[in-house]
Amino acid sequence: MLLRPRQKLFVERSIAALDTHRNTLGVAPTAAGKTIMLSAVAGALVGERDAKACVLAHRDELTDQNRLKFVRFNPAITTSVIDASEKSWAGQVTFAMAPTLSRPANLDAMPDLDLLIIDEAHHAVADSYRRIIDRALKRNPSAKIFGVTATPNRGDKKGLREVFSNVSDQIRIAELIASGHLVQPRTFVIDVGVQDALRNVRRIASDFDMTQVDAIMNKSPVTDAVIANWKERAGTRQTVVFCSTVDHARNVAAAFTTAGVCAALVHGEMSELDRRATLAAYDRGEIQLIANVSVLTEGWDHPPTSCVVLLRPSSYKSTMIQMVGRGLRTVNAEEHPGVIKTDCVILDFGTSSLIHGSLEQEVDLDGRLAAGEAPTKDCPQCNAIVPSATMECPLCGHVWERGCDRDGSQPIGDFVMTEIDLLKRSSFAWTDLHGDGAAFVANGFNAWAGVFFLNGRWYGVGGAQKKPARLLSIGEYMVCLAAADDWLNENESDESAHKTRSWLNQPPTDRQLAFLPAEHRMDFSLTRYRASALLTFRFNKSVIRSLVFGAQTAAPSVAA
Repeated sequence: MLLRPRQKLFVERSIAALDTHRNTLGVAPTAAGKTIMLSAVAGALVGERDAKACVLAHRDELTDQNRLKFVRFNPAITTSVIDASEKSWAGQVTFAMAPTLSRPANLDAMPDLDLLIIDEAHHAVADSYRRIIDRALKRNPSAKIFGVTATPNRGDKKGLREVFSNVSDQIRIAELIASGHLVQPRTFVIDVGVQDALRNVRRIASDFDMTQVDAIMNKSPVTDAVIANWKERAGTRQTVVFCSTVDHARNVAAAFTTAGVCAALVHGEMSELDRRATLAAYDRGEIQLIANVSVLTEGWDHPPTSCVVLLRPSSYKSTMIQMVGRGLRTVNAEEHPGVIKTDCVILDFGTSSLIHGSLEQEVDLDGRLAAGEAPTKDCPQCNAIVPSATMECPLCGHVWERGCDRDGSQPIGDFVMTEIDLLKRSSFAWTDLHGDGAAFVANGFNAWAGVFFLNGRWYGVGGAQKKPARLLSIGEYMVCLAAADDWLNENESDESAHKTRSWLNQPPTDRQLAFLPAEHRMDFSLTRYRASALLTFRFNKSVIRSLVFGAQTAAPSVAA
């Protein structure tokens, strides 16, 4: 596997910080590829040496996911597992469940570690994690501690400085949206007559008092207004709704069902079996809308979700980012055939967007959260005051161009969108096949990928040795290009990327020219790489056309 250029920089900065400080925290949001990056850090520090490392996670799914991706990235490094059913330190890198490892008997069996990696590192100051960290440092004071998280600012305001003295790097959400690895959020802040009441809700230890929120939001007129607004702006989209209490969520799901929407409910009091069955039905598309209470904020993703409804305020930005993040993932066309997702509609009926504004967060290891009002801007069309992160006015529908402030001239201060030229930042050379910007192909030694424009949409396609060509993505140019580039990254290596780029200045071979149309034999600027890209397209044209036209004629569920 091959790192994206931005991932490579993250890894380099993290290793440098570990060499300097012996601990560091890396911040990487959804879709940044944090599992691949922590695997790269571990591989670089453990590989070639007789060193021991442990990767901590707090759930079985994360432990399994981390181990599988680590093995793909570092096939030569042995691994083992510490969880409820298995307890082995035999591997050079051990993947451990923190609740299991923190038990005294398991801690006693822990060997000296050279590197401890903490996934979801905002948990690092919890007692169970501290027992593991303290034991590792007691046994080896030179052990390095590396944490990765998407949400470094904890809701309880407890800072992470007792574990991490520095932040090595932070990949921002705006970077991932601009590079096509997340979709653009379209935020609507909608007041159904309750915002003044919500502003007066008291804060308790962990968040706003949800009993008070329930008394305000869990009313039929409010829910009816929510449904009306949802039908107007997102009625065809798969949707996740965040509610204040179980009773609130139950009533919301029932009201949507009465309104003719296939809706369901998940909450913490359900049995694990029932919750999984409900989420599986939502994954299959049998359920359009799912209401929940604090169950789907972390560790759950269904990429076709393209609408997030907030029926509760969030006193902490990290919680808001987790909720909104459920709808920002891009869609893999092969995993979700017929689903086209170009953006995510955020319907905020609470006050989270007004409180926090941007989805970006500044890291404070001491736990001090920003105080004061969130940044706002004035709509130039109707003069409404909306959060700076809002891209479409909820009152009049005015749409801001990316990167424009209230008067349309200056960038939004805390959420600047910058177009990323992935063609230049890729590890591979992308070739404009026909010179018209409508078809691009890139080649490796083991795989190829392309993006093609047809009838208003882009299509990403990839193929590899011993793998049939497949449709990777449909929709926006940057999303399809990002999916195609990631396909090459998954199937190639740094060595193959370097060798492929060496073809850029070499002349085509006679064999290449023999397979190309006659006009190319007189093109004296033709390089070996461009000839390879043209041949890739020619040899795979039939399957590319089949995939693209097949996807176009299918009856898609469009989220746009």
